[in-house]
Amino acid sequence: MKKLSDILYKVNLVEISGNTDVEVKSITFDSRKVEEGTLFIATKGITVDGNNFIAKAIDKGAHAIVCENIPEIKSDKITYIRVGDSSIALATIAENFFDNPSEKLKVIAVTGTNGKTTVATLLYHLFTGLNYKCGLLSTIENRIVNEVIPASHTTPDALQIANLMSNMLLQGCTYCFMEASSHAIHQNRMAGVHLSGAIFTNLSHEHLDYHKTFHEYIEAKKKLFDQLPPDAFALVNSDDKRGKVMLQNTRAKKYTYSINGMADYRARITESSFHGMVMQIDGEEVYTPLVGDFNAYNLLAIYASAMLLGEQKIPVLTVLSKLRPAEGRFDYILSNENKIMGIVDYAHTPDALEKVLLTIKDIRSGNEQLITLIGCGGDRDTEKRPVMAKVASELSDRVILTSDNPRTENPDAIIDEMMKGIVPLKMGRVLSIVNRKEAIRTAVSISKKGDIILIAGKGHEKYQEIKGIKYPFDDKKVLTESFEQMGK
Repeated sequence: MKKLSDILYKVNLVEISGNTDVEVKSITFDSRKVEEGTLFIATKGITVDGNNFIAKAIDKGAHAIVCENIPEIKSDKITYIRVGDSSIALATIAENFFDNPSEKLKVIAVTGTNGKTTVATLLYHLFTGLNYKCGLLSTIENRIVNEVIPASHTTPDALQIANLMSNMLLQGCTYCFMEASSHAIHQNRMAGVHLSGAIFTNLSHEHLDYHKTFHEYIEAKKKLFDQLPPDAFALVNSDDKRGKVMLQNTRAKKYTYSINGMADYRARITESSFHGMVMQIDGEEVYTPLVGDFNAYNLLAIYASAMLLGEQKIPVLTVLSKLRPAEGRFDYILSNENKIMGIVDYAHTPDALEKVLLTIKDIRSGNEQLITLIGCGGDRDTEKRPVMAKVASELSDRVILTSDNPRTENPDAIIDEMMKGIVPLKMGRVLSIVNRKEAIRTAVSISKKGDIILIAGKGHEKYQEIKGIKYPFDDKKVLTESFEQMGK
């Protein structure tokens, strides 16, 4: 239980009506979770406006209301706090309510179109391997030391972030590594978090269903770096032309990493196969079971971060060489009989798909067939659909267009939009199979000894969302079963 006046510290207060010397038992922005003694924060979501539920919150026992506009009809028993931005107020109040956990942890945020999950997850495993107790907030899962907490969003809401970080402290954590999605940054979910560092991986076409323009998308990512304190570090991939943009207005200490040019931290790949690669990082040769240029960038970002956090080179490289890929990121299995390589990857943007396919192209002998299975999510950025199909058709021998998570859309209509990206010359190599399980089985049935099957788009996801319902579905499990059932 906290005093209302205490948890309003650092909040941009515009007007107060009532007594702030009251006890607050809990805080929420969801009127359904209000109970006696709750502080209700009325935030505006994409589809729901919390201001419409102020009366309901008071009826359920809220003692105080935070909002951007105080209701015309007020209760003299309720304290009303008017703020400039209720989403920023929520993040600040959440931090205060949980005793500012991010100030007592070293919190490193990772943003970019691709690589966020891998970099955050591998940083967690690296520092765990260096004998630190760590927390992780990621697309796949949240972790507090060894406890796994399922994740529902790439970045949790501000209340969850503060609560999870508070529990990390209770479990003795000193580090928290987290993904920072453009949605979360734009919605101020991280506005209350004190960051010790931020990492920019890359930027490409994604989320234009939400941000509307590519410029807005860039600005959302940049906002993370603009808000960094002077004692933090800002580490960016200088091989991406938006890397320098991220650093333009930051107050943090600026650092770069690169594989192709000059930078503070550099690396290069010297050997590569489907089972791993050899890299030179900071003058030292390191073997890693991770594969591809994109993972070379990820590992370099992880190494550079560890150096900036004061760790020693050799212990870091020793642990780094043992790190395994995040689930669903170039996750491969080899069939027993015909040694067909099956690769499951989360690639769901044109850039990510191209990078995975180019990695396969660089490693493959050329005598085998590459079969790519790809779909696009419903209720999301439609502009990338023909581009995804175009990339797949140009860099694969055979392509199967199928359903991803159609959500509320018709999966046939999504595939029709993807088909627009395929030139007539390539049409003969492309199949359209809406049922994803049948599509995977077809990919296996047409594969021959030594062939490569890439199943892209869903990666770690264990479900398929159709008409608002999530059905169990695991690409890797379906692929494995198909290999076994067909004797491949």
